[in-house]
Amino acid sequence: MDPRGGAQHMVVEGRAPDPREARSAAEFIALLRVLKDAAGLTFRELTLRAGAVGDVLPRSTIANMLGRTSVPREELLAAFVRACGCGPTEIEDWLGVRKELAVHGQRAGAAGAGGAADAGEDEAGTEEAGEVPGTPALRAPEPAGGPPVGPPPARRRPRPRTFLVAAVSLLVLAAAAVTVALLVRDERPGRTPVAGPVAGRTVQIRSVHSGLCLSEKRGTDSGRIYQVPCDEETIPAFSLRPLGDGVWRIVTDHPDFGLGCTGIWDGMREAGALMQDQECGKRGSAEAFWIEPQGHPVTGYRIRPAHTHLCVGAKAGSSRRDAEMVQLGCDGVDRGSLFSFDPVASDTAGG
Repeated sequence: MDPRGGAQHMVVEGRAPDPREARSAAEFIALLRVLKDAAGLTFRELTLRAGAVGDVLPRSTIANMLGRTSVPREELLAAFVRACGCGPTEIEDWLGVRKELAVHGQRAGAAGAGGAADAGEDEAGTEEAGEVPGTPALRAPEPAGGPPVGPPPARRRPRPRTFLVAAVSLLVLAAAAVTVALLVRDERPGRTPVAGPVAGRTVQIRSVHSGLCLSEKRGTDSGRIYQVPCDEETIPAFSLRPLGDGVWRIVTDHPDFGLGCTGIWDGMREAGALMQDQECGKRGSAEAFWIEPQGHPVTGYRIRPAHTHLCVGAKAGSSRRDAEMVQLGCDGVDRGSLFSFDPVASDTAGG
């Protein structure tokens, strides 16, 4: 069987959202998140399915697209919805709504409304019009045509169809609530917004000091954590699990090694000990962290290993890319950094 056809016509689990219900760029992005959840596919599986039909869809690009507030490029959108299992008619619906939003910034949002606008479009996308996303209507996908391409999903968690409509509504409402209640912004000019920890949310962990994000190096198995430009692919995927009493576990999902936990190398207590991604349960309290807001208004969050009460930061306070992350003192010149937990998508690392 032709793998290209199999990837194009995969059955979407549950029911697919109708893009014509989107009234703004923000609602359009929320519906893309719902589509991904309905498909039940990880970033890695979406990348594999896209590649099978000749599309280019890197995992980091998917994450950035689902975390932005403007509509994506046409070719990126087409590759994404095709990888989720949408057929030609559904793809045209998504592209038509995307074109309307790119040209006009907002639309009426009635299902079955006329197609794309005739005017030219801004390929860079249109910023969010400030509306609070509503609950999207759903419709059944087109008939399936063949088996899925690529390896079977290792951690797919399909929801029962009986509860899907309620789950979709809660997803959109929860996203709005998180934006209002948990995204702490410093409104001074030139400042990037700072986001706090949210249980289960996939995030990039960004150093406020350097503007770089935490990541391992591709092709290595040491688990060492470095800081790299946030617009590059960062691995593993990070999410947060509350352990109680203000303590959190930083859960990881590595594309090669699977689920794990961030901690301090071998449970070491000395300043300068490396931060490391490894299998959970190997280091006890050295893989648990206090995450503490700093400043009024909040300018960032300290990450403090629970077994030492020190602070995490780049070695020697460096702001350069590829600097290793270590535990340091919390005061003085050579002190730990402040961080932001920037949401990238609705996906979770689990664990």
